[in-house]
Amino acid sequence: TYKDIPFNKHGVVFKDHDVFACEKVRRIGDPIAFIVGTSEKTCIEGMNKIKVDYKILEGVFDPIEGMKEDAPKIHGDSNILYNFKLRTGDIEEGFKNSDIIVENTYTTHMVEHVFLQPEACLSYLEDDGTVVIVIATQYPHYDREEIAQTLKIDEKKIKIINTNVGGAFGGREDISMQIHMALAALTLKQPIKTIFSREESFLGHSKRHPFIMKYRTGVDKEGYLQAMEAEIISDSGAYASWATNVLRKGGVHSTGPYHIPNVKVDGYSVYTNNPYAGAMRGFGATQVPVAHEQQMDILAEKLGISPMEIRMKNIFKQGSTTATGQVLLESVPGSKCLESLMPYMEEYKRLKDPSKNIGVGLGLSFYGTGYGNGFPDVSRTQVKLHENGRIGIYVGATEVGQGAKTVLVQIGAETLGIPPEDIDFICEDTSIMPDSGTSAASRQTYNTGNAVKIACEDFIKNLKEVAKKELGLNTSVGLIIENGEVVLSIFPQKRISLKELSNKYSFRVEGFGEFIAQTTKLDPETGQGAPYWPYTFSACVVALEVDTKSGRVELLKTAFAQDAGKAINPTLVEGQIDGGVSMSLGFTLFEDLKLVKGEMKNNKFSKYLIPTAMDMIDIDRIIVEDPESTAPYGAKGVGEPVTIPFAPAVLNAIYDATGVRITELPATPEKLVKAFKENGI
Repeated sequence: TYKDIPFNKHGVVFKDHDVFACEKVRRIGDPIAFIVGTSEKTCIEGMNKIKVDYKILEGVFDPIEGMKEDAPKIHGDSNILYNFKLRTGDIEEGFKNSDIIVENTYTTHMVEHVFLQPEACLSYLEDDGTVVIVIATQYPHYDREEIAQTLKIDEKKIKIINTNVGGAFGGREDISMQIHMALAALTLKQPIKTIFSREESFLGHSKRHPFIMKYRTGVDKEGYLQAMEAEIISDSGAYASWATNVLRKGGVHSTGPYHIPNVKVDGYSVYTNNPYAGAMRGFGATQVPVAHEQQMDILAEKLGISPMEIRMKNIFKQGSTTATGQVLLESVPGSKCLESLMPYMEEYKRLKDPSKNIGVGLGLSFYGTGYGNGFPDVSRTQVKLHENGRIGIYVGATEVGQGAKTVLVQIGAETLGIPPEDIDFICEDTSIMPDSGTSAASRQTYNTGNAVKIACEDFIKNLKEVAKKELGLNTSVGLIIENGEVVLSIFPQKRISLKELSNKYSFRVEGFGEFIAQTTKLDPETGQGAPYWPYTFSACVVALEVDTKSGRVELLKTAFAQDAGKAINPTLVEGQIDGGVSMSLGFTLFEDLKLVKGEMKNNKFSKYLIPTAMDMIDIDRIIVEDPESTAPYGAKGVGEPVTIPFAPAVLNAIYDATGVRITELPATPEKLVKAFKENGI
């Protein structure tokens, strides 16, 4: 229990999570005790004998209610844990210059990550007393830090071994069982194994932040955006987790990828007694397109122009300035993404049939890479000459299904001039790998890819020095690596193989790489700054049919254009598009936790519906390339951007099919039928 923890607090931004609840329970799922036994049966018997006497406190389950002065307080004196502000131009003047103004409120809901593998962990002590935690995680070095702080032990006496991850999507960024497992192994001096059931997994990790978004958007008669004002209220649940960063990212992206000269945004992240929300694929940039993309379609309809035309008029271009004042100097292919969809839109429109409710919808988005807001976004890597001429790349980048083990090896192989199969990639053990940051924020290809490239270049320089010595040369100038050998280019007879060098220099020739992404902090009062870099662009068009009697939505066709900077591995980019569309499909139409006073009624897959193969259709995937000069070989991350524009495209298509606009997710059949009846359909 909490009595066994030296420092009973943890958390990624604020230390507001209890390792074990001690003063009060703030949500259903707060850990109170950790029971260890020789079998699952004895653990259950022990748990059933524990009695907890609760004093019932008034709860708050609505963030708007939670913002009120007299609301029950979850932590401290206020439930508002963060206020985001963005100001640019003159908002009143902007609306004066607007010929059409549209105002609506949109809401997105709390959803589950639905990763395949529930939380599972093995903990044990090595002979020297080092505690080993074997677990699937997104940031093993952070786990090590949290365990050290809470249990007051040296980080050097903690080892995290990252297992193969059955998906993560942000849900493995917060601590779940790591501290409990370390405590048990240290206390009992025995190996401990724990596997969460699916219901326990639903309780154990964070969820996507629900957003309430009040939007007011103005456009002139020519179709150019003049002003946008938004209030965004985010339900953080019982703990902060990444609330500040998620709301900030949502606020920065609230304009969409459009130039708007006058912007005012106020965002509030609010504590409630709901399940806690944290990182989830898209990280705040997923929610806001539900609002800004429907606003764009409504404005286009009122202007009498097409959804494509209004977007082309306003989309960011090279040299554009964002609402935060950031200048986009390169790799800004939003218009290329849109243009690539034009033939598909025309094709999909031909599917329309007067006897059927078929609609076509468009969605567009952009996404800033990395932690952002001036946070030191550091990736470190190491390269070593191994035995038998192999080369080891040591990276603290966990593989969560995004393809890090493939793409980072490709970057290394390209830089070293050797085949990928000659590389040993080590990314599982914190005792031997450097800290490359979390596998989140679509940062590993850009950040750690850059660090790998830098480390390989440093390794080549050092390798050439020992080759020079072994070849008896005056200088390393002119030495190249080809086909596993170091060769003097002007006299190829002078050569030595990596295998020969490794006989004498294995683990003695090394290279180091560090890359820090360039961002600046936002001004807290105006939101001005350069919070992310680079930005990735995505566009999607959907054709669907709606059964107005049952509320069933059937996808017919979809095309997705994804900016990759440079696609190092096109197959992986296409796979990400498939996965992103699938996840977004569930977010849009199916997934519902059915929260009732903080309790998840749908806490297992028999109740919490997700898309199956039967719900998916073939996707026309379009990879748009516009290399980013600061990126490794021009490549940008795509793991999160691929989830973002699909939801608004579906909602716009539903409106096109039925004339009814859905402003609240999920757009379940029940909600659609209700909306159709209210609109006389």
